[in-house]
Amino acid sequence: MRLSGKRAIVVGAGQTPGDTIGNGRAIATLFAREGAQVLCVDRIGARAEATANEIGGAAFEADITSAEACNAIVAEALARFDGVDILINNVGIGGGGDGPAHLADEAAFDRIMSVNLKGAWLSIKAATPALRETKGAIVNISSLASLAGSGMIAYEVSKAALNRLTVSVALANAKHGLRCNAILPGLMDTPMAIAGHSQDGRIDVETLRAKRAAQVPLNAAMGDAWDTANAALFLASDEAKYITGVLLPVDGGMSARVG
Repeated sequence: MRLSGKRAIVVGAGQTPGDTIGNGRAIATLFAREGAQVLCVDRIGARAEATANEIGGAAFEADITSAEACNAIVAEALARFDGVDILINNVGIGGGGDGPAHLADEAAFDRIMSVNLKGAWLSIKAATPALRETKGAIVNISSLASLAGSGMIAYEVSKAALNRLTVSVALANAKHGLRCNAILPGLMDTPMAIAGHSQDGRIDVETLRAKRAAQVPLNAAMGDAWDTANAALFLASDEAKYITGVLLPVDGGMSARVG
């Protein structure tokens, strides 16, 4: 019961179809197990409902690229829970025309930046007053791609900017007792990562899994959504009460190779 009495908003709590669990659902599930009341938010309402029904939480459909929608998310949480202690920003997209800087599609760049960066900023902006009241915690789900990569300029830049947003929010709110940290997952076995890359790269799923696992220093194995969720649990809990502005790699040692 490490989150007993806590009230959490998990943005991106829905589940992309696949044979494994995604970061958002894993985070929402673990938070509920640890005693939190959880508002499961997703752009696709049915996916939010599926997660909420599974964990005994509440569901809310919203597109966080809209400031109005982000304000509505916070209003819903306040109406249901009478406060907010935790905000998880797990929304992220890629592909669809992304690529190296000299090839990426302009519309794809704008779309990815709007979701991955602007959406996180808008949700943080909406939730900050409530989180200051409770001296709460924000956890942003970034990516190892924010530090290394060369083939997805929009995704890489959006996640690098999310890192900077995390640190900026942490410093701006430290005097209010509001913490903000980010997790940088590496190569993870999640539906979005595997199904998306398999389709984009025209490679079968098991070959892709083996190729990705072979790149990981730690046991030559990918992580999974529970690794991300466990890191989020720590950063959102009072165990991390003296930690803010941290970019935490959860990557099996891959970031140790950078530089």
